[in-house]
Amino acid sequence: MAMEESRATLGDDQWRQLLTPQQFRVLREKGTDRPFEGEYTHPVYSGMFRCAGCGAALFSSERQFDSGSGWPSFSAPLDPDSVVLEEDRSHNMVRIEVTCRSCGGHLGHLFDDGPAETGQRWCINSTSLELDSSE
Repeated sequence: MAMEESRATLGDDQWRQLLTPQQFRVLREKGTDRPFEGEYTHPVYSGMFRCAGCGAALFSSERQFDSGSGWPSFSAPLDPDSVVLEEDRSHNMVRIEVTCRSCGGHLGHLFDDGPAETGQRWCINSTSLELDSSE
């Protein structure tokens, strides 16, 4: 928990020291992974997915599904309070951006075309995630 809280106030130079260039581009500059190239695209993993920026618990592999979109997809987060949702009007689209509540890192977007259980597809960049298989 202390790690999550302390990283919330880091500046860009500090983030660059902690993250890989790709993680910085996605988490801090709202970039995106290329479709089908991310490590966690297919639901073959078991455990908890944490924020690559601060370690906050975000998604369970039990809620991951193969959406065919090219990005890891989940039906719901572990805890709705672990993320922040905001309207995103970039790239001539209207979407819902998903960010980590603990560090503000960009995770991906939320769409309403998911499985029947929730109707939601949490489309998250692999780069934004780290798998904790001990959970």
